[in-house]
This record gives sequence, structure tokens and C-alpha cells, in this order.
Amino acid sequence: MSKRVFISTRKGLFTISPLNGKWAVTDAHFVGDNSPMVLVDRRDGAVYAALDHGHFGGKLHRSDDGGSTWKEIAVPKYPEKPEGAPPEIDGFGKEIPWSLKLIWSLEAGGAPGELWCGTIPGGLFHSTDRGDSWSINRPLWDHPDRKKWMGGGADQPGIHSICLDPRDSRTLVAGVSCGGCWLTRDNGDTWEVASQGMRAEFMPPEKQFDPIVQDPHRVVQSPSSPDVFWTQHHNGIFRSTDGCRKWEEITAQRPGQSGFAVVVHPHDADTAWFIPMVKDEKRYPPDGKLVVLKTRDGGRSFQEQRVGLPQHHNYDLVFRHCLDIDDSGDLLVFGSTTGNVYVSENGGAAWQKLEEHLPPVYAVRMG
Repeated sequence: MSKRVFISTRKGLFTISPLNGKWAVTDAHFVGDNSPMVLVDRRDGAVYAALDHGHFGGKLHRSDDGGSTWKEIAVPKYPEKPEGAPPEIDGFGKEIPWSLKLIWSLEAGGAPGELWCGTIPGGLFHSTDRGDSWSINRPLWDHPDRKKWMGGGADQPGIHSICLDPRDSRTLVAGVSCGGCWLTRDNGDTWEVASQGMRAEFMPPEKQFDPIVQDPHRVVQSPSSPDVFWTQHHNGIFRSTDGCRKWEEITAQRPGQSGFAVVVHPHDADTAWFIPMVKDEKRYPPDGKLVVLKTRDGGRSFQEQRVGLPQHHNYDLVFRHCLDIDDSGDLLVFGSTTGNVYVSENGGAAWQKLEEHLPPVYAVRMG
């Protein structure tokens, strides 16, 4: 079972760990700074923390001692836009900048020291030296269909999910809001759209099944059965069992029809957890009751997990990176925009509130 959890928030990065038999906040880093993303590289124990300084730009830091000390490292940098090139316009008619707005995803690669980073606006970056330098993946950035991507909750489209096949790290799936899923089998040299079967009900009827306009809020891959993917989409839950060649909409239970967070059991591809919400402008738990949905049968049925979660006038919103699961499949942790952190040590059967005074939570990662 994991012995520490890192919580990225609007006002710093916090560590929670077991203390005297209970989970508690045991350390704080970059207090007061906006931390949109954190990665714990389980290969060497390094912790990577992204910071967003607004007008002053983004920063990345790496710790090799569990957060006791930090070293500033390079941030992804976009290429220079060709002189005289016309403005790039996305699917919503907005101009696409060639500069970093937000580090939205960080994942360990296949080789030692290798990292992948997804950003707003729609850049996928690669590092082979533990983040000391980065290069943009030009085949995806230069793909003509990238200009069809569009912003969802953010003004510009972004890459929020990066899934590396544990059998072959040259095979990678990137989730884009809004731009669907994209697949490479040759380490990013070529790409194909991989969101066929998803349905975007926010689009006109003739475009609802267009794979390039889809808004998968979060995409995860089963470690035990890597051809199985789950996504919490803007308007539902979808699953692929053939490596993203085709997606199937899950209609067994639709309590909120939307949500951001999803995790899959590390040893059982049919078991996954979701946190639903009322979508679009509303964004709060259905009926003001915070629940976690669990399926054990690949989405044919769902169990509502409520024990220990508030069921009266609750407005916790759980973002896409704010739910994580450990390698045993027993420990789950999630945090919300109201600064609440909830922990379950029995697969979600019962929850305990760990903290209720943290800043808004943006990411939860175990390590």
C-alpha cells in the first residue's frame, strides 16, 4: 500500500501520509503557489511539481528526496511560429497561441529518465533526461487535424491524459479536450485519431460522432489488460476493449451523465471508479449528494458508494486528475475544489474525510 500521497492545489503542494495510525497532512511545499500537476516517478522515486505563476509563466521542479529539497528544471517550450504565418484558428474560431499556458499532464516514459508532458494549448512534449530538457512532438503538433481541436472548460484545447502501453512504450494514447483520443505506435512519429464510437451530444446531430470533436475528460488504461481503456467523457462513460480502435458508450447507469475523474483497478480491467456531476454550467454532485460509482463487471452495472461521504447540500467538484488508486486496488484518494480530501482503504466501500481546509485540489498522485 502507498505510504504517501501528493496533493496539488491552488495554493501549494501537500503530502499526506499515515501518522499515528491515521492519514494526515505531513508536509507542505511551494505554499501560496498554484500547483496544477504533480508526478511521482515510481522508477526512481523522483517527484515532479508543476507551478503556474500566471503572468510570469509556468515552472517545473524535481525532488530526489521525497520533497525535502527541490531543483528547478526546464519547462516545455513551443517552437517559434514561422514568420508571416497566418493565425491558427481552432474549432471554436479562437486563435491558437504557440506558447505554454498550462502543464496539464505528466507521465513517466518507458526508458530510464524518460518523461511525457501534455500542455495547453495542445502540445505533447518529451524528455529523455528527467525534465532537464524538453522537445515538442512535431508530428502531432503539425498534424492538420490539430487545428480542428477546440477548448472545453479552458480557452484552448489541451492534452490531459497520456497512456503508455506497458507492453511497448512506443505505443501511446493521448486524450485531448476537445479533440478526442490520438494513438501512436511508433513513439510519436505518426498519429491517428482513436475516438471512434464516442458521442458528443453538445455538437449538431451530424457531427456528434465525429472522433475529432470529442471531449474525453480523462482517459485511463488498464495495467493488467492494456487493450482496455476507460474514459469519463463530457456526456457519459465510454470503454474500449480493443486498444482504442472502437469505443462503446456505457448506459447501464447515468446518475450525472458527466464527470471528470476515473481510475481502473490495477489487477482487474472490469473494475473502475467514477465520480459523477451535473454537467455544463452547473458542475456539482447530482442532488447535492457526493457519491463514487464503482463497476465490477465492465460497466454492465454500478454500485453507488456513499458511506462516509456527505449526502446533504454538498458541492464538491472533483477534477480529472484528482482521483488516484494504489497498486493494491484497495487505497483510493480524491480531492475536490472545496479543499476536501477523502480516503478509502477498502476499495471505496467506506470513506473518511482527511482534510476540509486545503485550497482547491487540482491533482492527486500516489507514490
